[in-house]
Amino acid sequence: MKNDRNENLNDNLIIGRNAVMELLKSGREVENVLVAKGELEGSVKRIIALCKERGIVVKTVDRRKLDALSAGANHQGVAANVPQHEYSSVEDILKYADEKGEAPFIIICDEIEDSHNLGAIIRTAEACGAHGVIIPKRRGVGLNFVVAKTSCGALEYMRVARVNNLADTIEKLKKENIWVYCADMDGQRWDKTDFGGGAALVVGSEGKGVGRLIKEKCDVTVSLPMLGKVNSLNASVAAGILMYEIARQRLN
Repeated sequence: MKNDRNENLNDNLIIGRNAVMELLKSGREVENVLVAKGELEGSVKRIIALCKERGIVVKTVDRRKLDALSAGANHQGVAANVPQHEYSSVEDILKYADEKGEAPFIIICDEIEDSHNLGAIIRTAEACGAHGVIIPKRRGVGLNFVVAKTSCGALEYMRVARVNNLADTIEKLKKENIWVYCADMDGQRWDKTDFGGGAALVVGSEGKGVGRLIKEKCDVTVSLPMLGKVNSLNASVAAGILMYEIARQRLN
């Protein structure tokens, strides 16, 4: 069980023990289940067991947080976040690129925890012709209401796949002749990089950047020049610059 880490508000919130239990039994996609601290008896134990069976993340939160999320309704110490949008698969993304007769262009988000950043990345990805976005199942934000709102409608057109293991997914993409580019410090210049052919761009989290294991899986690391006093850019800003460079090269 994981501790709460800035859980994002989500309009699609299911509250109450029976409601959450039936949701889990239905097989519907669930982002995560929130359990108030100390609520580990009775039906809550069965809910947690069901989550474990389905690989759904359970987070412990302060009861006051559940009160606020539930707007005062009786949540019985349990709530579940469901996606704002249906997820696609990596295969769906690759098929879409093939149907368009284009080399795959994919964005991979490594532990993006800010909903506004993920929404902005999806919006830019759609605008510059990316075929899909891949996010991790267990670490990072999912497709909640804030993501949908920030994307300004782009989420309705963008295929987003949620995977259990990003490292394994990257290996599978490489077998499809897709080059994987890591956006991080100490890489080669972004404007001197050939992004031709199938391309997947990995964007890291706001605080830690791309994780070591994921970075090692990438083919090339690309960097943006930092000419001012700060040494990093907002994740969605950096992603936007690199996405449009890839789009520019694909148009030539």
